[in-house]
Amino acid sequence: MSAPRKGSVVVLVGTRKGAFIFTSDARRKSWSLDGPHFLGLNVHHFILDPRDQQTLYAATYVDWWGSDIQRSKNWGRAWLRTKGGVRYAQDSNLSVKCAWHIRPGRASEPGVVYAGVDPAGLFRSEDGGYTWKEVTGINRHPTRAKWQPGAGGMTLHSIVLDPENPKRMFVGISAAGVFRTEDDGATWTPQNKGTRADFQPDKFPEVGQCVHKLLAAPPSAALGTSGTSLVLYQQNHCGVYRSDDAGNSWKDLCKGLPSRFGFPIGVHPRDPKTIWVVPLISDNYRSTAGGCLAVYRSTNCGRTWQKQAKGLPARNAHLTILREAMSTDSCDPAGVYFGTETGQLFCSRNEGREWKLLADFLPPIYSVEAAVL
Repeated sequence: MSAPRKGSVVVLVGTRKGAFIFTSDARRKSWSLDGPHFLGLNVHHFILDPRDQQTLYAATYVDWWGSDIQRSKNWGRAWLRTKGGVRYAQDSNLSVKCAWHIRPGRASEPGVVYAGVDPAGLFRSEDGGYTWKEVTGINRHPTRAKWQPGAGGMTLHSIVLDPENPKRMFVGISAAGVFRTEDDGATWTPQNKGTRADFQPDKFPEVGQCVHKLLAAPPSAALGTSGTSLVLYQQNHCGVYRSDDAGNSWKDLCKGLPSRFGFPIGVHPRDPKTIWVVPLISDNYRSTAGGCLAVYRSTNCGRTWQKQAKGLPARNAHLTILREAMSTDSCDPAGVYFGTETGQLFCSRNEGREWKLLADFLPPIYSVEAAVL
């Protein structure tokens, strides 16, 4: 496809059978579709680099060809592979099954890209994704023996870069929890105080929590989110949580939600108090309750919740939304997008007050990423 015009809204969708690019203008009423790219490949994550708004990254995988992180600088007309793949050192006794999550670096570090893999590990590229090296501080963490795989494997699926502290970042690992570094990845500390692990004998262990998705709120003077006070949100196997102190402690936000279980979480691009989740029944039945698809929004940091279901199917919708499959755009009002494991892509142009079906009959959706050019 040709490069979208400036001001376009782009939604990148990774699926079990390739990747798709949806494009619209700022009104977001009608959409064009390009794809599928990577025919026959799983695309666990598909993301645009916000630094140049041109480079696309895709985490691709298939059993018989293995995993890679591919990139394009011309909106998918051509794709470049890595040199040598993303691999653990030979003496690690670990072997990368697949790349799971990609996070372009800060504007101050051009060429830097991070990736999370299964089995859980963090990798860094300094040449735009051509070559990759392990971040051994987390990959060889002293607590690693206590990490356990969840139903989706033992994956490092969330990477959060502190926007104000270039040496601080966070990762989310299932099932190990949240970890933070203050020295650019050399050392890491568990940050799980207050998050539950109901499936373990010790309900509040140091590590072993099954975080499903971790995101940072946008910095806000109103919340004092500067310096050490970065606000984080997570959807966990055992609840939704907020941290007001950069992960040192977590507050339970589940009062008013129909269940503690779910996978994705969305954060408003400008308002750190506004978040969205899609609760599922439980870990034993990972589907929307009563066949009714509903999103829950909080506008006060998770203290109270409002059900948002206008335009969503209210009957016979036994759906699952996976951890990467929710995103927001930076329009005003913000757009909210999510995809299902059965191939439906939903969007809201007004922050969840009304929903529309953007696309149907896609392959199972693994990831959704929205961007405004």
